[in-house]
Amino acid sequence: MGRVTGTHPDTVLLDLDGTLVDSAPGILGSLRTAFDELGLPWPEESIGPQILGPPLYRSLPPIVGEDVAAEVITVYRRHYAETGLLASEPYGGIETLLHELAAAGTRLALATSKAEVYAAQILEHRGWTDLFEVICGDTLDAARPSKAAVVAEALHRLGEPGAAVMVGDRSNDVIGAREHGIGCVGAGWGYGRPGELAEAGAVTIIATPAELRPALSSAVAAG
Repeated sequence: MGRVTGTHPDTVLLDLDGTLVDSAPGILGSLRTAFDELGLPWPEESIGPQILGPPLYRSLPPIVGEDVAAEVITVYRRHYAETGLLASEPYGGIETLLHELAAAGTRLALATSKAEVYAAQILEHRGWTDLFEVICGDTLDAARPSKAAVVAEALHRLGEPGAAVMVGDRSNDVIGAREHGIGCVGAGWGYGRPGELAEAGAVTIIATPAELRPALSSAVAAG
């Protein structure tokens, strides 16, 4: 784990899926529709919330193969953009938390492996756009294929982020932040498997969004 200090972060980078919103119904529903449209059997045992977090173009090929994954993702994106995108509900307490952080002068940046165009639409739909100084995600042509690449771009857009903390629910959030010397608070309500966040080296792991503000006060980690 990173070194914990008593410094309150002035910048918080937030993951989206599994951290701010439960997007599993929209993603998995659109994915199932894509499989059905293509006449492919649904791999019930292999596809579930555990594949969410990293981009689908990384998590799907090991399950169905590169060629099938590419075909599925093309159809999936059409259905997700039409219907699945907005089937994302905030976790309890998240909206209040975001408003409290913004009101306290904390710089908020979204750092998600979801395509940025989709992430921006979700924030707009929820009325959160103005709470975020930066909205950063992957591109549709996979220019930012890792969380580290997303974090790098978010930090670039922020300019001088000062004391920063990442908040996310999967190991890729922890690892991607650490590559830039940033500690990660684990969102224990998300899609990570038991023990995943601790194994990856999260500074601390919280069970509910209500615990985040106190945790931030002691979770600025050195690189």
